[in-house]
Amino acid sequence: MFNYLFSLFSNDMGIDLGTASVLVYIKGQDIVLREPSVVAMEKDTKKVLAIGSEAKRMLGKTPANIIAIRPLRDGVIADFEATERMIRYFIKKVHNRRTLLHPRVVIGVPSGITEVERRAVRESAEQAGAREVYLIDEPMAAAIGAGIPIQEPEGSMIVDIGGGTTEVAVISLGGMVVAKSLNVAGDEMNESIVQYFRKKYNLIVGDNTSEEVKIKIGSVYPLEKELVMDVKGRDQVTGLPKTVRMTSEEMRIALTEPVKAIIEVIKNTLEETPAEIAADLVDRGIILSGGGSLIRGLPELLAQETELPVNLADDPLTCVARGTGAFLEELDNIKVSRKENL
Repeated sequence: MFNYLFSLFSNDMGIDLGTASVLVYIKGQDIVLREPSVVAMEKDTKKVLAIGSEAKRMLGKTPANIIAIRPLRDGVIADFEATERMIRYFIKKVHNRRTLLHPRVVIGVPSGITEVERRAVRESAEQAGAREVYLIDEPMAAAIGAGIPIQEPEGSMIVDIGGGTTEVAVISLGGMVVAKSLNVAGDEMNESIVQYFRKKYNLIVGDNTSEEVKIKIGSVYPLEKELVMDVKGRDQVTGLPKTVRMTSEEMRIALTEPVKAIIEVIKNTLEETPAEIAADLVDRGIILSGGGSLIRGLPELLAQETELPVNLADDPLTCVARGTGAFLEELDNIKVSRKENL
């Protein structure tokens, strides 16, 4: 009864703590916040100047005494203090001082992280003001958020391509039968684009520019109408500003290596899948989620490589956040059933 009253007055939340962005789901509401995972601070004093969207605009443009960093790398915490401050900021922002009670928090984490890394995530949320912290593997959260019937005895496959990691899992009867986590995803795609510009055009571009190019003309499979975009940067030889014209055909070349690595981990997962479950996938196919899955032609390319149906989730960007929210909504029922089984 006491816990029930607590849950009524505190804004319990589910958090997709991503390398590229943070999404927050509030119990009984919906996704109320979506901001970049970036913190800007003074270099010497470590004083936080901006977090989220405002901080992202500073990436690559800060003076010497200010640094804009991503406190999470490859899906795990790279800077504990900055992560704790970022989570605290987002908790405070969505609560808007409507309650004095600390929230219960469910956080999606990569399936391949270590116990030490899991403890770091849990402790950072506790330091940020969470009353209780629960962790859920990202592929499971993504599957729930994508509407996959995970409790059924038939196998389903989810591929969640985020900013720092690609999570691949085959799920049946509420558990992950086979799961793999790869540190190649959206950020690696951006880096491949940066390197392509440097090698072919002697053009230096920043992370924000490479991401913009990926979103606007990114492609991994031939398009009916190829796309073109003018890209601005700095000439590596002369040091002067320079503009080059980039095409979606060139983007396919630039993205070859990271996409090849993602296809390989999907194939490896399929090879380890039990035969009976693999048979289910012939009909059910693969569901794609995460921001990286939105790149043009990816479903078609994966379908060609795996010979399975491949479909995008209805809202790929929010699947993990919605999955943490669904887990949060069932949290009290899960606790009751556990007590009854003891």
